Parts: sequence; structure tokens; C-alpha cells
Amino acid sequence: MMWPYTTPEADYLTAAPAPDEITPDETVPRGELAARALAMPAHANPSGDIFGGWIMSLMDEAGAMTAMKHAQGRVVTIAATDMAFIHPVKVGDAVCCYAEVARIGRTSITLHIEVWVLRSGLGERMRVTSAEFTFVALDEAGTPRAIRRADARAA
Repeated sequence: MMWPYTTPEADYLTAAPAPDEITPDETVPRGELAARALAMPAHANPSGDIFGGWIMSLMDEAGAMTAMKHAQGRVVTIAATDMAFIHPVKVGDAVCCYAEVARIGRTSITLHIEVWVLRSGLGERMRVTSAEFTFVALDEAGTPRAIRRADARAA
């Protein structure tokens, strides 16, 4: 389930951790907060961890919303690469997807998408996965269309 977030919530979710909270293998999320959801029991496997496919679906949705903004129209996912699951996601975690433009081509846009969680919705924040998603802009007939550079910069 996805829901809108308020400005104070978005500020909290995108704020850099305090220096004493940073561990050597942790970085600040890349990109803008594109979507968030609450991990529920229905999303969990028998061991209690959230299914990777559910996380990937959230990443695809967050990426599509970001790509549509830059492409100023309909997009479709054509590739998801370099997916790496680092930590498990647990029931009750606030799952936050961050998207950053990696490349804009003639008809495609590639985004680096990271997923960070807030344990139990308010605890420790950690990166759990990342991947590169590529989307193609489509016209009304469903064929690839050029992304106008002015559209991409204005988004």
C-alpha cells in the first residue's frame, strides 16, 4: 500500500543521518524520495522476511513515476539490472524508494533506484537494495517516442 507523505515526513525521510549514525558501509540515499510503503504480513514469506519481488515491484512503480515526470508522458519498463539485496526487509518497516537519473537517451531514461527502510517505521534507517531501471517513453500508439531534452530538464 502506498500513501502520500507530508513535507515534514519527506524531510525526515530524506535527511542525512547524524555523523555518529553512519557506519563505514552506509551512505546517504541517492536521489529523491519517489515512493514509500509499509511492509505488511501479506508481503512476507514463511520466514517472516518481505518477498524480494514485492520490493522490486515498489522500485518499478517509484521508477515509473519518476520517469513519467521526466518524459512528460507514458513510459514502460524495459530492463532492471544490477539488483542486489543487502539486508532483509521486515514486517512493519517503512520502505522508501529513492530515484536518481543515471542517463537520458533519445527514447529512454535509466534511473538508479535505492530502497531504504526505517525499521518498525521509525527506527534505524538502512539501505536494503538498489538497481538500475530503464524505461522507454511511448506515444499514444504505444511506439517509442523521443524524450525532448527541455522536458527532461524541466522535470
